[in-house]
Amino acid sequence: MEVIVYNSKGEDTGKKITLPEEVFGIQPNQHAIYLDVKQYLANQRQGTHKAKERAENAHSTRKLKKQKGTGGARAGSAKSPVFVGGGTIFGPRPRDYSFKLNKKVKSLARKSAFAVKAQADKISVIDSLTLEAPRTKDYIQFLNDLKVAGRKTLLILPDVNQNVVLSSRNVQKTKVTTASQVNTYDLMNADQLLISEEALTSIQTLFDNANS
Repeated sequence: MEVIVYNSKGEDTGKKITLPEEVFGIQPNQHAIYLDVKQYLANQRQGTHKAKERAENAHSTRKLKKQKGTGGARAGSAKSPVFVGGGTIFGPRPRDYSFKLNKKVKSLARKSAFAVKAQADKISVIDSLTLEAPRTKDYIQFLNDLKVAGRKTLLILPDVNQNVVLSSRNVQKTKVTTASQVNTYDLMNADQLLISEEALTSIQTLFDNANS
């Protein structure tokens, strides 16, 4: 698949580049995408939820009323879950939600996500993006020039560019990442992928190394 290469001002450079078929041209595996996104979201959960159960409740343990003759059920302690302020029955406890996913499945999921975006024509390739200083205004202008302002965008660079990262962090619906850090969730969550020409090479190299 050939795509047009744009410059940072959204102008056609007159050059076309072929997206690697082994990454962007595969048949997407939807189940692999589901598993990788599920793992990503599970890893974001802190799992620090906790409710006090009967043994942890700070109430007196005295018997509230006599055992017989009241006409009601027996009550041994105010800690009982049937009373207001009593312990919670089977309440949430701290736990780890993360789970293991094989490297090959994760690799397939990322390739499938790239393929989904390629098939939907949601990929724009730019020759490069360099900002002399961190300025949000410059990054917004970059998005306007590419006609993607207001849409969820994911900019993929070959390496960390601090000026670009700082310029984009206050812009809603946009995220900047590197080829080595990109994940399936971010790929699927974006409406448009903005990939630098150098990042494409890095992406192909990463997948080649993963398969070797």
